[in-house]
Amino acid sequence: MRSHHLTPGRMIGVVFDHGDDFNSALTDACRAHDIKQGYIPMFIAGLSTARIVGTCQRLDNPDAPVWSHVELTNIEALGGGTIAWDETTQTIKPHIHITVGLKEHSATAHTSHLLGATVQFLTEMLVVEVAAPAMRRLPNPALYDVPQLRFL
Repeated sequence: MRSHHLTPGRMIGVVFDHGDDFNSALTDACRAHDIKQGYIPMFIAGLSTARIVGTCQRLDNPDAPVWSHVELTNIEALGGGTIAWDETTQTIKPHIHITVGLKEHSATAHTSHLLGATVQFLTEMLVVEVAAPAMRRLPNPALYDVPQLRFL
C-alpha cells in the first residue's frame, strides 16, 4: 500500500459535445487549463461507442491482466479515475473505469477499464487538479508491466 497527502489545485467542469472522442476531449480540456495530474471523482456519460477491457475467451492465466477489449454501443455510463503526467510524451495518462448499461438490452451492465469512447448527446465531468506531489504512472515489471500510479 502506498499513500500520500495530496494538495488539491483547481477544479474544472467539462462538458463534452455529441460526437466528441472521449480521450481527445479530456486531453484538450486538461491542456486548455494546464492540468497535468489530478482525479475525476465521477462523471456521467451517454456514449454511442465504447471500448473497455474485457474478453469472452477463456483466460490462460486468470491472475494476469487482460489486454483485449470488447466493443459496446448505445450506452449510459458512470465513471471516475485518475490523471497522471507522462514526462516522455508530455501528455496526460488517464486511468478511467466505467460502468455502462446497454440501453437496448434492459440496461445490462459491464464494468471495466475504459480504452476509448465516442460521446452520444453528452458527458459531464469534474476534474480536480492535484498540485502536489507529482503523479506518474510507471510500469511494474513484477506485475506484467501494469502501469501503476506513483507519488514522487
